[in-house]
Amino acid sequence: MSSIQRTKKIALVDCNSFYVSCERLFNPKIRNKPVVVLSNNDGCIIARSNEAKFLGIKMGEPYFKAKEIILKNKVYVFSSNYSLYGDLSRRVMRTLKRFNPELEIYSVDEAFLDLSNYPDDEVEDVGKEIRSIVLQWTGIPTSIGIAKTKTLSKIANHIAKKKQSGVTNLIGIENIDPLLEKIDINDVWGVGKQMTKFYHQNGIYNAKQLKNMSNTWIKKSSNVLSSRTALELRGIPCIPLETKTSKRKSCVVSRSFGTRVEKFQELEEAVASYCLNASEKIRSESLIAKSITVSVRTSPFQNRGVYYSNAKTIDFPIATNNSIEIVKTALIALNEIFINGYRYQKAGITLTGLVNSSGSKNLFSTEKDEKIKGLMRSIDSTNYKYGRSTLSLASAGVNKKWNMRRDHSSKIDTANFHSLPIIKAI
Repeated sequence: MSSIQRTKKIALVDCNSFYVSCERLFNPKIRNKPVVVLSNNDGCIIARSNEAKFLGIKMGEPYFKAKEIILKNKVYVFSSNYSLYGDLSRRVMRTLKRFNPELEIYSVDEAFLDLSNYPDDEVEDVGKEIRSIVLQWTGIPTSIGIAKTKTLSKIANHIAKKKQSGVTNLIGIENIDPLLEKIDINDVWGVGKQMTKFYHQNGIYNAKQLKNMSNTWIKKSSNVLSSRTALELRGIPCIPLETKTSKRKSCVVSRSFGTRVEKFQELEEAVASYCLNASEKIRSESLIAKSITVSVRTSPFQNRGVYYSNAKTIDFPIATNNSIEIVKTALIALNEIFINGYRYQKAGITLTGLVNSSGSKNLFSTEKDEKIKGLMRSIDSTNYKYGRSTLSLASAGVNKKWNMRRDHSSKIDTANFHSLPIIKAI
């Protein structure tokens, strides 16, 4: 049995075309077919299958501009379904923790995993096992890059996406320059548009060139981030894993409407709904808010009418996560900034000054406050069990004509029993 070598080994696990993969999971007929997923209100393309990429459909392109290609090539189109994507993301991350609980969740579809406890000569097989188990347990395909640093693992992942095995391991490769030479400088993790321009002006076009630049030049001509990137490309870890998520300081819920809103009642319903959403989020993290900001705006691109945007902040008398109190305060703020005659495009609420509810004691707490806390727990428990918005407030409305436009929704919600796919016996 080979001895365990303690080389630093970081794996980047990235879900392939994640939003598309989530839609395919419950719709087998669209596998190996061109698929795109649209942003809020079906505005822009935010996810593409490889087949859609091959057709020349661009990321971020407005849907109406790509519609001709989409119709001509029978591309399947889906409105974004963030509740579904969020649930499947959590399942993927829980599966990854099987290999090491010290996990950095980098985004909804990416995570860094420390594999340093595995032997160097076994780590590639471990990567293949991770990929296989994630696919088996969640149905989501992944690509995995393994290297000594986070920056190199990103590059390894970039290479893995083009391989049938889906895994690239750079551990044990003494000379990685031939690989880095094929990686454009703008594809290196942490290098944005401005830095790309700067590097190009100084004759640096790929990752190999940056890796081999002298430290003196980098420190003199660039910044600390560039120095870290260069060292990471040399296999020297400079960016640690962030396995502990810090508590959020604010909670924002903001949406563009599916149709322009002119009536106060409809705007009131939207703001109340956003408050319920935000309240539930902060309660799930045992947080309370000190203040709330309500904002509204019209479209800056509208053909008629003057642009209007405004916001109002109100402090709560006592920090709270009580949905009823938050909605009541938000509607007071909305009433102060609403002006009749405008066609509103967007509204939002922001809860700020978030602190731990357990560490905050109210000396004036009453029996009524305890009953309210019990009510909030009952609402959260019911909505978790039977689906979002099963229990709500009347002020949040029922018909919700202002809701986001989702003309291509798959209508699948794994958190709602009634929205689960139905399997019919043949």
